[in-house]
Amino acid sequence: MDIDGESKLLSRKLPPEYGGAARYLINRNPNQYFLHHHLTNPNYPNHSYFHHLLKALILFTMVTLSSLVLYQASESPFQLLPRSISSSFSFSSHADDSSCGNSRNERLWLKQVLERSAMPDKTVIITTLNEAWIEPNSIFDLFLESFRIGNQTRWLLKHLLVVALDQHAFDHCLRLHRNCYFLTTEGIDFSGEAHFMTPDYLKMMWRRIDFLQSVLEIGYNFIFTDADIMWFRNPFPHFFRNTNFQISCDAFWGNPNDLKNGPNGGFNYVKSSNQTIEFYKFWYKSRELYPGNHDQDVLNKIKHHPFIKQIGLEIKFLDTAYFGGFCQPSKNLDLVCTMHANCCAGLDNKIHDLKILLQDWKNYRFLPRSVRKNRASSWSVPQRCGPASFGRHTPRKKNVEARR
Repeated sequence: MDIDGESKLLSRKLPPEYGGAARYLINRNPNQYFLHHHLTNPNYPNHSYFHHLLKALILFTMVTLSSLVLYQASESPFQLLPRSISSSFSFSSHADDSSCGNSRNERLWLKQVLERSAMPDKTVIITTLNEAWIEPNSIFDLFLESFRIGNQTRWLLKHLLVVALDQHAFDHCLRLHRNCYFLTTEGIDFSGEAHFMTPDYLKMMWRRIDFLQSVLEIGYNFIFTDADIMWFRNPFPHFFRNTNFQISCDAFWGNPNDLKNGPNGGFNYVKSSNQTIEFYKFWYKSRELYPGNHDQDVLNKIKHHPFIKQIGLEIKFLDTAYFGGFCQPSKNLDLVCTMHANCCAGLDNKIHDLKILLQDWKNYRFLPRSVRKNRASSWSVPQRCGPASFGRHTPRKKNVEARR
């Protein structure tokens, strides 16, 4: 007898306790009923066989569904890759309502890459990078080399987060470094040339302030460092305790509390707190009061503002003896932590003098300790850099000009 005939006969012979539901199932889909009946009735012949068959079907279904999920994930923009988990996503802290959901997801990814990069106290070293700074023997190569040849600075590389401003910079970062994050800005391409104080340059500087504010809001402390700063020693022993905002100087006049010191936004140490979050909001908003000014100039204007005292923020300026630059070089190699290629116009000039700077440091490290103590060590630079370099450089195609 075929299944249809058998189902009609069985529906008439069903005991009352099976009810109308079983009769409906038999009449509507006899194949489904018989499979269920065979697998669940222990008195039915070959029950064990069908029991094993059910297990096999369930296992097959689970494997198939898992494969489909993994396949779809590989096509999704939120794919998880070993080297770029959470780091290949852009982030904007001022997304409009239509992208609110995406902004929340992107913030989650940012949290993950910060967590992966952070020290135990939730401090991250952050730098920014665009395509113009990734050419062979570029600023970025020299930047990474300084960590490797510095005095006990190599370990800091695992806490360095490189924020790429374009796709080429992000791809380049992934080839060289562990922690990379792709930060985009809608409608703006930061990959090419951005001359000092041009509109693109200003947008890049303010985008950075906007991003750093978001890092503070998530609850992470940071050292921000321009990529044209060479790291020679661990800077943490020379930071001030119980101070939430510390910044390097183009010109330091001896007193870390003196607001007359000339701040340099290329290097600062900021702890996440209500005061620093409010300060970064105020700093970013102040760009509207001083249009055409970059972040450092605006900071110089607002550092005396009553709002700073109102929120209880203390600003400390870092001594150039430890955190020097070409504007005011650190004169003692026994003390120096970082050196910045500031007061330098033209990427060729920066690279030229930074290479000499690294060689000076290598020569110093090779000296025996006894010789170091009895010999005054200093730099052979600046040569092409320094304040006099402004106005005499020749811009190079697709290269960012001096940031400071």
